[in-house]
Amino acid sequence: QVQLVESGGGLVQPGGSLRLSCAASGRIFSIYTMGWYRQAPGKERELVASITSGGTTNYADSVKGRFTISRDNTKNMVYLQMNSLKREDTAVYYCNVDRIVTGGGVQYAVWGQGTQVTVSS
Repeated sequence: QVQLVESGGGLVQPGGSLRLSCAASGRIFSIYTMGWYRQAPGKERELVASITSGGTTNYADSVKGRFTISRDNTKNMVYLQMNSLKREDTAVYYCNVDRIVTGGGVQYAVWGQGTQVTVSS
C-alpha cells in the first residue's frame, strides 16, 4: 500500500516563505500527476498546484507567481515552494497523486494526511 507523507508546514509571517515536501513510499513503479491541495476552515478543498510526470505544471490563479511546484522522480517526491505568503494561504495542505503503479497494482487518488500552514503575524 502506497503512503504519502507531507512535511514542512508551520507558522510563518505574512510575506514569508515555506517549503512543503511530500514523499511517496511503497513498491512504486511509476507516479503520474502529483499535486497539492488545500482546505481552509469552512471552505472546500481546492487545487493549489499540480505537476505531471513529464513536468507540466498547473497553478491556481491565487498562487501564480508566488508558489512553485516541483518533483523528483528518482525519490518519488513532490515539493511546493511557497513565497510571499498571505493570510489567506492559511489552510491544511494535502499531497495528492492521481495514479500510482505499484507492485500490487494501480492505486488511484492517493492522499496524504495533510500539513497545517498558518500565515499570521
